[in-house]
Amino acid sequence: MKLFSTILFAFVFTISLSAQNKKTYTITRTNNAPKIDGVLDDEVWKTAQIATDFVQFKPTAGKIMQKNKRTEVKMSYDDSGIYIAAYLYDNPEDMLRQFTQRDDFGQSDFFGAVFNPNNDAQNNTEFFVFSSGTQADATETPSNGEDFGWNAVWESATQTVSDGWIVEMKIPYRTLRFTQQDNPTWGIQFHRHYRNTREQTTWNPIDITSGANIGFFNGELNGLKNLEPPTRLSFYPFASFVTDSFDGETINDFNAGLDIKYGITENFTLDATLIPDFSQVGFDDVQLNLGPFEQQFSEQRQFFTEGTDLFTKGNLFYTRRVGSAPTGYPTLNSNEEIVDGYPQKTNLLNAVKISGRTKNGLGIGFFNAITEKTDIDIIDKTTGQKRTETVEPISNYNILVIDQQFNKNSSVSLINTNVTRNGSNFRDANVTGLLFDLKNKKNTYGAEAQIKMSNLNLQDGTQTGLSSLLAFGKNSGQYRWSAYHEFADKDYDINDMGILFRNNYNNFGAEFNYQIFEPTKNLNNFYIGTWANYNSLFRPGTFTGFNFGGSVSATGKKSLMGYGGNFNVQPGKQYDYFGPRVDGRYFITEDWLNSSVWISSNYNKTFALDANLGYETLFEEGRSYQSVFFGLSPRFKVNEKFIVVYEFDYDQELRERGFIDFIGDDIIYGQRDQITIENGISASYNFNALNSLTLSFRNYWSAVQYENNIFVLGENGRLNRDDNYTKEDIEDPDVNFSTWNLNLTYSWQFAPGSFLTAQYRNRIFNRSNDGAQAFQDTLEDLFNQPSGNTFSLKMVYFIDYNNIKNVFKNKSNTI
Repeated sequence: MKLFSTILFAFVFTISLSAQNKKTYTITRTNNAPKIDGVLDDEVWKTAQIATDFVQFKPTAGKIMQKNKRTEVKMSYDDSGIYIAAYLYDNPEDMLRQFTQRDDFGQSDFFGAVFNPNNDAQNNTEFFVFSSGTQADATETPSNGEDFGWNAVWESATQTVSDGWIVEMKIPYRTLRFTQQDNPTWGIQFHRHYRNTREQTTWNPIDITSGANIGFFNGELNGLKNLEPPTRLSFYPFASFVTDSFDGETINDFNAGLDIKYGITENFTLDATLIPDFSQVGFDDVQLNLGPFEQQFSEQRQFFTEGTDLFTKGNLFYTRRVGSAPTGYPTLNSNEEIVDGYPQKTNLLNAVKISGRTKNGLGIGFFNAITEKTDIDIIDKTTGQKRTETVEPISNYNILVIDQQFNKNSSVSLINTNVTRNGSNFRDANVTGLLFDLKNKKNTYGAEAQIKMSNLNLQDGTQTGLSSLLAFGKNSGQYRWSAYHEFADKDYDINDMGILFRNNYNNFGAEFNYQIFEPTKNLNNFYIGTWANYNSLFRPGTFTGFNFGGSVSATGKKSLMGYGGNFNVQPGKQYDYFGPRVDGRYFITEDWLNSSVWISSNYNKTFALDANLGYETLFEEGRSYQSVFFGLSPRFKVNEKFIVVYEFDYDQELRERGFIDFIGDDIIYGQRDQITIENGISASYNFNALNSLTLSFRNYWSAVQYENNIFVLGENGRLNRDDNYTKEDIEDPDVNFSTWNLNLTYSWQFAPGSFLTAQYRNRIFNRSNDGAQAFQDTLEDLFNQPSGNTFSLKMVYFIDYNNIKNVFKNKSNTI
């Protein structure tokens, strides 16, 4: 412990041997705002200072671009925002300009401006403009990286000229968080990407070997005077119409509501969704799940994806818990059944979040959401009598985060999550975490420490659990390494608001990697790494498994083709304590090997291909398990506006052994063959930067067939063949599982921040016990199932309070 304390002290207080010489830009105020049209004929641009001499950081660090590919940036400001003009010299024939949707970089050149009003190197706001005119924006922090779920409303325009292209931007002050300042110094950085050659440059040089983000190397912006942050109040009223039909029944629904963003102070913002509407959320990629853990899905509801960097601290918030399926399940008599099936979600009544950070680096976040009471109807099949039972009461979800940043790259955080369910028949949950993320000033070394405690209020008492993480390593340079220890006791449970697949572990691990930062004769980049992990239970301290492996990846210098591979080995006996679904029982496997290779060709070409091939087996006496999997994904760039991507994945597992069910006290395993095929198509036609038509399609099929004889899991973790049991004893465990989802969407941004979206969705699902059925026959059966068809139309309109105020102000001045 004394040694570790000494190491932490060194991490925090190591001082850089040489200070970085930052570039400085002096901005001037304008009384005549430039027109944002991509034409630099405005008076303000004739005298503005020029920021130039951009320095490359990929693939060749420190390289100065030739004169005909140089970048020149000018800036100005007024009472409403900051203006940027960038002249990006290039040969137009070398430029790539694929039209994409917002935040999709695609195959386009881009220019980006990074602002940091606190000049703390940790809280950056990024604005990107592509050569196609499409925008992207993000917040960026060392702990969370770039968060493109954050969206702001700002202006930009592009123009292609004979010697390159031009970007003009207006960044309103409402998109930035800062206090009233008389003569501040802000952090500023400019970033340019030449897509054709994958070259990237910045105005203020960065040290790519440091492992730090671009925002760590901001230059300085001076000259801003007497800035007054505006009233940050925006309204997003919306209206939607949905018609949904399934199996001959149609339901029509109209919904209207309001989302609000309000700047409580200069640095803190309240986001609220009143009468939430998630009618246009996409489909989840559902798979056949034969394992002991739930499937995790990505968040697609905008309110839960935007501005959540503080709330993701410690991985204690799985946003899909809010509005998920009810936590209760009714006790049914033998002659009862649930009417209309068990609900898959609860309705969200409203949600708010407050977040921000002071100039001194103190971040505070508060989240609250309320879901409504969920009842189900139960019918007695004999008498026809109905009764109602609550499976989820009114529930309140809360998060409080306090995060103090320091040293330009370090932080300490306290986070608490709480779920309160109304009623004594349902459990409440509370989780608290204390987190440390420490790095020395040069970002050479880092350490991370976490301790978390969960507490559940159950019907029969309370349950308190504990978890911790300790990791440290070298973050920069060609050679990097890290080591970690993590543990959780048997009572640690965060699944009311977070997601945890398993507890009761005590694990150690380490990794080492090497990478290059200067191109070689044939390669733009190269990476090779290796790792090892030792796993055990916390109570009792029983060994569960050991694994080691490695990976390698590279990109060709001329072809820009990426390729690589990896392997993972689990030598000796591995003890699975979760597959049997009984505490203390385990299933043994021996000597696993998994390996794969992949390639990814240059996306800039009209045709590109991603492909992977893998093989898995084990070398256990009496076993002949093997798995072969591969995937192909060709990409067709028809033109700058139209791109089609097809994905095909195939996985065949032979003679796998896994849990089936219980018969009395016996844990039943079976040997099975499983084939999984997944087909997907994504296509987009972008008429311009504001109009797009997108298609996404997915067909997933998985068939599982068990051998007739099955196994009973022994107390020693081995499987014993028991001729007393066959598949018929457990009602035929074979599975044939298939889904079909199609989503066609048209989106039109008809005004800044305002959208009209029309969407058609089609869904089909089927599950049977015919595991021997072929894919083609399964597809025919799938089309014979009832299909769901949904059409929705939604309009969201952006209203800025300051614009309304100015309209009334101008009217009063003319009276």
